[in-house]
Amino acid sequence: MTGTTGNVLLESRNLKRYFRLDHLRYVHAVDDVSLVIHTNEILGLVGESGSGKSTFGKTLLGLHDKTAGEVLYRGEVLPARYRSADFQRFARSMQMIFQDPYSSLNPRMTAGEIIAEGLRLRSDAKPQAVRDEVARWLGQVGLSPDHGSRYPHEFSGGQRQRIGIARAMIVEPEFVVCDEPISALDVSVQAQVINLLADLKFKFGLTMLFIAHDLSMVRYVSDRMAVMYLGALAEVGPADDVFFRPMHPYTQMLVASNPEPDPVVERHRSPEPIQGEIPSPINVGPGCRFAGRCPKVMDRCRQTTPELLPVRDLNSRDLNSNATRQVACHLYG
Repeated sequence: MTGTTGNVLLESRNLKRYFRLDHLRYVHAVDDVSLVIHTNEILGLVGESGSGKSTFGKTLLGLHDKTAGEVLYRGEVLPARYRSADFQRFARSMQMIFQDPYSSLNPRMTAGEIIAEGLRLRSDAKPQAVRDEVARWLGQVGLSPDHGSRYPHEFSGGQRQRIGIARAMIVEPEFVVCDEPISALDVSVQAQVINLLADLKFKFGLTMLFIAHDLSMVRYVSDRMAVMYLGALAEVGPADDVFFRPMHPYTQMLVASNPEPDPVVERHRSPEPIQGEIPSPINVGPGCRFAGRCPKVMDRCRQTTPELLPVRDLNSRDLNSNATRQVACHLYG
């Protein structure tokens, strides 16, 4: 899926989100992340569980307060701590599709009420217009207008996620965070949801942050890919380049562990698993976060934290870019 990148729509600058455990210990969920998302672009964000992907997406939208750093939307610095007025203002431009299509829906509300909630926050919303818009969006996501009177427990997982998509899209946002929107769905349903998101992206010119574990799926849907490890970025670049020619040792091992689509090839493949677990994110010290698991570790890696720096990729598949990637690794600088 290819999109055209142009003006910057959303940007994080040295963004941090720490969770306090006590007066001395903090969980470094998002630690000094600077990332640019262009208009009409799908940026894929990948990494192991616990790497901070979902926390980053929620902090962008103000669902988590920022510990430090900035988030800019169309050049405007967003509040560090959102108030009710901020949520009402920016909800028209930025929305989120949550991972669990059941727990993210209010079981006491019908599908129609859930989808209409965003519109009803507007003072100018007329009841009949809201009902008409809900019926239209039920059709847009592949459901029947009659489904609006049913409750979440009456739907399958895929149908619930379609309701979540309609809820996010009915306010016509510019930017949508898709927080692992297919991980809780059956494999047979995942492709349908992905195709629905792709159709909506092209129809409405959406910009998306697509968070997922499946590197193959992220490569398929994304224009660029960012790899996150222990709250920090390890590598950023065009999706095909990062997937087919990973540069950071962590990205290389992630790609190597990705299953092959051909069952015959997969049966005879012997990938080396990433050794060890992600270290504790509590009070992260200096040095490369991946040093304890990296097969190419050097003394310098344990002492100095590598910066995310541009690295020229002369073999880039992305003909529309400057063929530059960003990698946080002492092997390249």
